[in-house]
Amino acid sequence: MDEGAYELAGGNVSTSVVRVGETVRRPAGPWTPSVHALLCHLNAVGFPGSPRSFGIDTQGRHVVEWIDGEVTHPYLRRHRSDVSLPDVGHMIRDFHEAVSGFSPAADAQWNVVIEPDAHDMIIHHDLASWNFVHGADRPVFIDWDNAGPGSALWDLALAAHGFADLAPGVPVRVAGRRLRSLVDGYGLDDAERLRLAALLPVRYRAMFDLLERGGRTGAQPWRRLWEQGHGKSWRLITQYAADHQAELIAALRA
Repeated sequence: MDEGAYELAGGNVSTSVVRVGETVRRPAGPWTPSVHALLCHLNAVGFPGSPRSFGIDTQGRHVVEWIDGEVTHPYLRRHRSDVSLPDVGHMIRDFHEAVSGFSPAADAQWNVVIEPDAHDMIIHHDLASWNFVHGADRPVFIDWDNAGPGSALWDLALAAHGFADLAPGVPVRVAGRRLRSLVDGYGLDDAERLRLAALLPVRYRAMFDLLERGGRTGAQPWRRLWEQGHGKSWRLITQYAADHQAELIAALRA
């Protein structure tokens, strides 16, 4: 390991991720040139909510900016922050607007592990509170390795779980109020709110299916996560979103 480097803990998927000085180094893959180009585009157009990318180091690792701050999940339950749910929704909207001008290379490769509902734009695919750093100078979304084609609502549907706390044990009136705040910040119209509500259980079932398939086939890291109980969690989250769809729609349209 590099002198002065130390391994970063906390992720479910990536391994051998280390901090070296003010950078993070993570294993590169065939998708890394595309992710690097995406992050460079976001930086060039002035989107502050993504880390800067510095390319590949001599050990073949992707080098990105270290963001000094705190990651909290469930969102705001433990963290006293001035980043409100409408702020997060607006930040996601800013990202989608910033990426709209990005043109991937003709031979771009991506590491999309779950087939999205559409392929309208390049999205993050894991916009969630566990990938949101309350940085010292700005809030930032991290872990862009799974970025690739998808849709804005596909991104927003996953964000709804992590940020609005759509999960068993959370009163639906609370989750609905938080979901409304997030979506108001993003700025969805009425038709898009209905589409989002219908997409929520579909998005969460896709997470369950990924883990269940990994449990059956042995594909890592999904098998490990399945054995740790993440599959059961996503099954219950899927059921929650499906069972309470009417209440969530009412909250979104209140």
